[in-house]
Amino acid sequence: MVTSRRNFLRNSSFLAGALALAACSTVTTNGVTTITLDVTKVKNYGQAGLNAAATVASFLSAYPALAPYMAAVTLADTALSGALTAFSTAAGSTLTISYDDATWKTRVDSILTDLDTLAAAIENAIAGSGSILSASVIADAKTAYNALATVISVFKALLGVSDSRSPVG
Repeated sequence: MVTSRRNFLRNSSFLAGALALAACSTVTTNGVTTITLDVTKVKNYGQAGLNAAATVASFLSAYPALAPYMAAVTLADTALSGALTAFSTAAGSTLTISYDDATWKTRVDSILTDLDTLAAAIENAIAGSGSILSASVIADAKTAYNALATVISVFKALLGVSDSRSPVG
């Protein structure tokens, strides 16, 4: 059975949602809630963003007229990569972190911010491409964006952060 890239990305978003449920635990003791995150899962969320950037960049790279969007996606990708590298370096072989710890919260929030920036750059590229990209390429780019938006929403939900991102229609 051959799976198209679109079906793979669509199914990946569902899988990401299911896997995310195991990414953290929340414990409340005496009214104080502690969120513990699985370091590997945090890295996987960041990697999902890098994968989405690579997918959309492959679509944009063939069209010089879309260079400004390509530059924005590349910049956001670079920022996310840096945040992910910093997080990975700090985490080392640590299995879990406490999101309630200010230092770790800052590192995780940096990844979330960069994921949001990347998603916005991808969304702008899709909207700004007009008729330059074919309908099938636009559909694939929207699928990549929607998969990333799902990953971001699930990640934020685990942390109790509100998210107003909506799918690209």
